[in-house]
Amino acid sequence: MFDCAIVGGGLGGLSLAILLAKKGKKVVLLEKETYPFHKVCGEYISMESWEFLHRLGINLTAMQVPLINQLTVSACNGVAIHQPLQMGGFGISRYTLDAELAQIARQAGALVLENHKVESVDYQGACSVLKVGNQNIEAKVVVGSYGKKSNLDVQLQRKFVTTPPPPDQHYIAVKYHIEADLPINLIGLHNFEDGYCGISKVDNLADGAARYCLCYLTTAKNLRLNQNKIQLMEENILMKNPFLQQYFSSFRKLYDKPLVISQINFEPKKIVENHILMAGDSAGLITPLCGNGMSLALHAAHLLAPLLVDFLENRSTRTSLEQNYTQLWQKNFAKRLAAGRLLQKLFGNPLLTNLSVGTLRHFPAVVQKLISLTHGKRF
Repeated sequence: MFDCAIVGGGLGGLSLAILLAKKGKKVVLLEKETYPFHKVCGEYISMESWEFLHRLGINLTAMQVPLINQLTVSACNGVAIHQPLQMGGFGISRYTLDAELAQIARQAGALVLENHKVESVDYQGACSVLKVGNQNIEAKVVVGSYGKKSNLDVQLQRKFVTTPPPPDQHYIAVKYHIEADLPINLIGLHNFEDGYCGISKVDNLADGAARYCLCYLTTAKNLRLNQNKIQLMEENILMKNPFLQQYFSSFRKLYDKPLVISQINFEPKKIVENHILMAGDSAGLITPLCGNGMSLALHAAHLLAPLLVDFLENRSTRTSLEQNYTQLWQKNFAKRLAAGRLLQKLFGNPLLTNLSVGTLRHFPAVVQKLISLTHGKRF
């Protein structure tokens, strides 16, 4: 019997495991992959998370992560906005960060099980039973931190699974690591028809060359119209933006083939499903153009950990745990996700995007306000 079982070993799950284990709780974290591994992610973290990661044991200063304080946003036609990022952020590869957090979680006393895929979770009153292969694991409370979509979402019959989005909102995401020659303090967001692409530095290669993360979101329709071939879609659609034309034609890709995920959904989600408390993308997915999904996952763990400790030490009931977490999550993140969904509507359509960027470039104060809507306070 574990105090807490965490399904999924991303940023939210790993940081929560560390916080609970440091409080002496018996924690098991189940991750279907093996560390280290790459994830489809923009790999930019807002500075709001800097101190929290240091408290967990990640010495970002010693790692010399690239600090990012400039933003460029380009329309499909190449017209661009250049703005400072008031809070800013930093770049770091999930390949590096997740593996470091997994090691810290183990050192803190959490049981981190790799290559363990949770097939189902059944609530049985005082505890939940997780089916993992041919074995069962029992826990007093379960946290879902498994990302954008999982087989558990199907088991739970979550609304975004049972009610698919309209065809024009079927999204895919594609990620590369590339060797590039760009300002190390810059994050770029470049629009194309029915999508946008982010690029920022994450670290250096062994020979000292700069490694950048290039990740883009687009519709499944764009892929179908290009024979379901990623490269053909990039040539026919993305490279109409002059910035992306330069990046895809002159920068060296470091993957043999890109990482791709599909069926991405930005609709609101329930924070608690069948007594499973959701964290990170499992609780709600912020649009990538906001660049803050990683911070939201970390912040959710920060909010949830003390509530779980109170529950496990019998200072609160399960009902109050679930209600308090839902309220805290909504208070801290609901407006940011709504702002992200609203901003996303300004991008993708070439005419609207060109008009939006062309107009906003003359109103830097408005741009800063829009940026602030997607960033939180340090925690």
